[in-house]
Amino acid sequence: MSGILTLNAGSSSIKFGVYLAAHEPELLQLGQVENLGPVARLILDATDSSEEQVIEIGPADHAAGVRAILKAIIPVLKGLPVSGVGHRIVHGGKTFVGPVELTEEVLRQLEAFVPLAPLHQPHNIAAVRAAQDAFPEAPQIGCFDTSFHQGHPFVNDAFALPRRFYEKGVRRYGFHGLSYDYVTGKLQNDYPELAKGRVVIAHLGNGASMCAVKDGQSIGSTMGFSALDGLPMGTRCGQLDPGVLLYLMEQGHGVEAITHILYKKSGLLGLSEISHDMRTLLASEDPRAKEAIDYYVFRIRRELGAMAAILGGLDALVFCGGIGEHAAPIRAQVLDGMEFLGLVLNVEANDSSSGVISEGDTPVLVIPTDEERVIARALCAALS
Repeated sequence: MSGILTLNAGSSSIKFGVYLAAHEPELLQLGQVENLGPVARLILDATDSSEEQVIEIGPADHAAGVRAILKAIIPVLKGLPVSGVGHRIVHGGKTFVGPVELTEEVLRQLEAFVPLAPLHQPHNIAAVRAAQDAFPEAPQIGCFDTSFHQGHPFVNDAFALPRRFYEKGVRRYGFHGLSYDYVTGKLQNDYPELAKGRVVIAHLGNGASMCAVKDGQSIGSTMGFSALDGLPMGTRCGQLDPGVLLYLMEQGHGVEAITHILYKKSGLLGLSEISHDMRTLLASEDPRAKEAIDYYVFRIRRELGAMAAILGGLDALVFCGGIGEHAAPIRAQVLDGMEFLGLVLNVEANDSSSGVISEGDTPVLVIPTDEERVIARALCAALS
């Protein structure tokens, strides 16, 4: 028997999971390192036998964060060896259509995708390097957020640019694929008839997107060439007229400055000038908070209509992600006036944030996502 580790590295955090290796991995511990930088801390989630633990680790980059995780999970593993480490990799381009071992050659290819996902890809790779140092004999397996969206119809992948750019890789990739993978699998297990139909999944969190799924296959995504497109997010702008970028360039903003604005200063934070955190905005009486929320909801409703059109109808809507799973007021605002799609909210069920939260012809569900389990399953399959 052995243990396995999953690492999901973002720009300022690292989520992790510890499992017993098995056909269906057995969870031992989940947790995360938050606030990477000068005041990082490690959180071990509550389990059946323990309460949540918070460990202050002080200044830490991604490598130091991984080291802190490895130290914290020693008691969890109880002497079991780590037989493999699985990683979330945001961008796999059109090259990687499924989980792969992260050899040096593969990592070199993934580094070429850094400009396409600058907020995530460098940190994904940094976590791989740190894990390689800690477990030099253990296979490192990468799972890609873009893989779930492979096979889109041409019209859902292309931009109306000269064809040569498409051939060079300027196309829609879609992201949050590990989350969509888990949710579609959960639908297949728990709601098999719905899983065969036309489903829109709304992954709403600090990063946010929506996916049109038909018979378990992605056929459209709100995200495109980068993780900036589509819905507004915590600090990312979402859909934007390209003319705005040309204007900013004409006004003297360079690539670095524009990148910082689009990725770090926009979205809910930029609109509200208060916070990127939906909980803070919902609790605020500042009119700018309400305007930011209203815009966020408006874009979700607009994209919901677009996804339904791509599918040719709608058989179910699923909310997941931090906001999608926990922010009942946002779900209620999204569904307000959506009876024409068969979407009718059950207020009491919505307030409990569980299961089916609708009473109309088209079911609306809340399904907590589990990207770490998708990684763990792929890792165990690779090790078997």
